[in-house]
Amino acid sequence: MNTLSYRTISANAATADKQWVLVDAEGQALGRLASKVAKIIRGKHKPNFTPHVDCGDNVIVINAEKIELSGKKMEVKEYIRHTGYPGGQRSLLAKQVMEKHPERLIEKAVKGMLPKNRLGRQLYTNLKVVVGSEHKHQAQQPTTINLDSIK
Repeated sequence: MNTLSYRTISANAATADKQWVLVDAEGQALGRLASKVAKIIRGKHKPNFTPHVDCGDNVIVINAEKIELSGKKMEVKEYIRHTGYPGGQRSLLAKQVMEKHPERLIEKAVKGMLPKNRLGRQLYTNLKVVVGSEHKHQAQQPTTINLDSIK
């Protein structure tokens, strides 16, 4: 038996099988949804996963306004940012973010679960979050995925 025939095959940009996936956020818990979406974007659910290559899928999340937070997180959870000026720290509660821009809750949760490097910034562009059930990516013919099938 030729032992040289057993080689590890690493995916690259040319061999990555990228697809478009549609995820419905209605009734989903924010953190659980975000971790599964991050796994899909990263490509960890595929057998040819390569850590340094974008081999994941493009994900469209619909119904962002119907996401759920457990406990009192809607009134307690704070999103902090800084303007860059002295004393410029600003914070918003999850409820305030949900009223104004519900898609940002999912975007921020998923971005925090991606790598903090060039690859992570490039992977983040594969996420599209939409308020409502209509999206503008019909031409890509996304396949609807059940998040319960992702471990």
